Amino acid sequence: MRKKTSTSTTAETTAATAPAAAAVKSTSQAQDYRQEHQKDMVNRLRRIEGQVRGLVDMIESGRSCEEVATQMSATRKAMEKAFYRMMTCSLIEAVHESKTDEQAIAEVSRSARLMEKFA
Repeated sequence: MRKKTSTSTTAETTAATAPAAAAVKSTSQAQDYRQEHQKDMVNRLRRIEGQVRGLVDMIESGRSCEEVATQMSATRKAMEKAFYRMMTCSLIEAVHESKTDEQAIAEVSRSARLMEKFA
């Protein structure tokens, strides 16, 4: 009898730790995603910073308004793309951290309102 109890306790322990192990793996994946996202965002913003410096140089060197406007448009689009990527990351994190479906839906709604406000 004692052996069965030990086996069932081991089985119960394994069953109880399996979700925890999955959560740790999932959390690890979320952290990996966040780190990769941060690297991507920093690189994007540095490129945009270079574009803005280029705009200043273009204006100081007397380039045509049309050329400057074209470069401004490209810079603006790069910022918009960075914004949407940041909002996507925010949404992924919020849903990942949600404990219930209702909480996830609330987070998606919140992100939608932010996009409407800032986009």
